Amino acid sequence: MATPIVFFDLAGEDVAGLKAFYGKVFSWESDAQHQFAVPVETPVHAAFRQDPTEMRLYMGVDDVAEVLRMVESHGGSVDAPRFEVPGVVVLGLFRDPAGNPMGLVEMDGQQPKVP
Repeated sequence: MATPIVFFDLAGEDVAGLKAFYGKVFSWESDAQHQFAVPVETPVHAAFRQDPTEMRLYMGVDDVAEVLRMVESHGGSVDAPRFEVPGVVVLGLFRDPAGNPMGLVEMDGQQPKVP
């Protein structure tokens, strides 16, 4: 059996700001110890790549463009606006207020939207 991913953390100097950002944009609510749980799709799909060299977590959303607007309005920045990989997926890339690189996958129900 492959080794599962069992935990991740999001780092930044302003933990309260990160909690507020993820709470407002993704409804991730944390406790007083900054712990939170998020729903996951299993198995979690992943890829090895060369460029860029930063790791990204990708969240599935109904509307990539709308969530990127929320990201910017709550202190994040957009690395790549909504774009389509024809026949594969719809994506958007952003950084949270601490600069952590993240991604969005536009979903069609429980599956990634294929343009």
